[in-house]
Amino acid sequence: MLLFHALRQAWDEGFSSSKIRADLIAGITVGVVAIPLGMALAIAVGVPPQHGLYTVIVAGLLAALFGGSRFNISGPTAAFVVILLPITQQYGLSGLMLATLMSGMILVLMGILRLGQLVAYVPYPVTTGFTAGIGLVIAFLQLKDLLGLHVATNPVHFPEKVMAYAQALPSTNGADAAVGFATIAIFIGWAKLKTRIPPHVIALLAGTVIALVVNNMTGAHVGLLGEKFQYQIGDLIGQGIPQVLPQFTLPWSADGMNWQLVVDLLPAAFTIAMLGCIESLLCAVVADGMTGKKHNPDAELVGQGIANMVVPFFGGIPATAAIARTATNIRAGAFSPVSAIVHALFVLTAMIVLAPALSYIPMSALAGLLIMVAWNMSEAPHFVHTLKVAPRRDVAVLLTCFSLTVVFDMVVAVVVGLLLAGVLFIHRIASLTTVSVAKSHPHLELGDDVVVYDINGPLFFAASEKAFAVIDNALTGTRAVVLDFSDVTTIDITAIHALENAVDRIRDYPVYFYGVAPHVGTKLSNAGVFAGENIALVADVASLRKQLAQNADNVSVQESTPSTVSLYTADTGA
Repeated sequence: MLLFHALRQAWDEGFSSSKIRADLIAGITVGVVAIPLGMALAIAVGVPPQHGLYTVIVAGLLAALFGGSRFNISGPTAAFVVILLPITQQYGLSGLMLATLMSGMILVLMGILRLGQLVAYVPYPVTTGFTAGIGLVIAFLQLKDLLGLHVATNPVHFPEKVMAYAQALPSTNGADAAVGFATIAIFIGWAKLKTRIPPHVIALLAGTVIALVVNNMTGAHVGLLGEKFQYQIGDLIGQGIPQVLPQFTLPWSADGMNWQLVVDLLPAAFTIAMLGCIESLLCAVVADGMTGKKHNPDAELVGQGIANMVVPFFGGIPATAAIARTATNIRAGAFSPVSAIVHALFVLTAMIVLAPALSYIPMSALAGLLIMVAWNMSEAPHFVHTLKVAPRRDVAVLLTCFSLTVVFDMVVAVVVGLLLAGVLFIHRIASLTTVSVAKSHPHLELGDDVVVYDINGPLFFAASEKAFAVIDNALTGTRAVVLDFSDVTTIDITAIHALENAVDRIRDYPVYFYGVAPHVGTKLSNAGVFAGENIALVADVASLRKQLAQNADNVSVQESTPSTVSLYTADTGA
């Protein structure tokens, strides 16, 4: 059963008052961190901050309730920013919520189809490349609020944004910049102390206090969250964060469902689902490593899918498990998904009680907080180390994914990165397949007049043609041919076709297939390879020698000038 897997796992292990107390403390701790991050990430994707809090509340609760990891904390994450911002700019909030709903459906389907192991097939250079690219883009986008810039245009593509921000540099607000850089410095300094109080909270509180002092005691002004965002819920109009529960709403425009919009958003929804899959399952793997527990990847995908299907009906945006918040949850002593449920309920309570106070948070402090999140997620020192030590092909994949993420978007980066990694992988595997030909084979000892083709490695479309091209060499003075399949691990239809052509070239000689694995032999038999004249399948050396002896008097040795070459090798990687 995929539903409630993590909750049932914790229940089977047994709850106690001490474990419930630990979940309460962990939930409150991570909830404190989730409030500023939820608001900041919502602003980063171009929607009002309360939508980030709605995502934490609804998606965080449902993903924990239905998911497959006991420790994952879900909500808006920085990885989504580069995908979601263009959607918001082009289709608005309703388009973003519709894409969220569609991505949730895809995630549920992936879980039902047991595709939870999919993350294992994404190459490391691909994930590292687009993660570092996302970090760079997120950090750059925060410069607008960090420096208080007045940007005249809001282009979609990164190179155009660089030009727009550069033109806006003369409008820098010194007070905003001072508060933003102070927030970053306090975050870095507090993190080095390694206390149990997260640096996100201390840095944001300090930035808010500094902003209030600047605004009240100097002639400068720091832009605040409540000044930038307004809301209207029915007849209620206000500044900053609405002091009400998340409201039920339809995740599409008032004109009804637009099927053309669904078609237009499908690629983005698929990308959101794929990134949500990768991030959630990687987060669960990290949590397993920290706790020694084991998650269910398919159940986690179903839980994340349900959360993303429901959250847009309450004004939320795409959610996935967040590694930083999950690690905070574990370090705070969490035992079960109850801590994630508590974290969602704490954010709900704080939003209702503290909404007016949240309006005083400076925009530059939130920008500074996101810059630190972007730095941590990009793992820049590790990125540089990978460039130094990784093979050149992996470096090429990494830099390609990084560059495409920055210059274009993550959809292009992931697709091209996976294709490039796949091509390089195929080339590497193909280079392992060889066919060597020799007379007087040192292990089989069949005689100088028997040519043995020693075939090694997988035979598939990328390796077969070059591998079998060697067959028909060194056949002077030969009475029989042996194809040694002892080291062939697999074969596909392309290789079977190439093999048939190769055997056809040596049809004047008796051909013996030796050491064929059962699953390979079944494929060759079904294709009719063994049905040809003068072709035999032998199981062992003794049977091979016996058949060669029986045929010795019936097969005349082909007369021609002796070859001076005794060994040929076809290496598909050359």
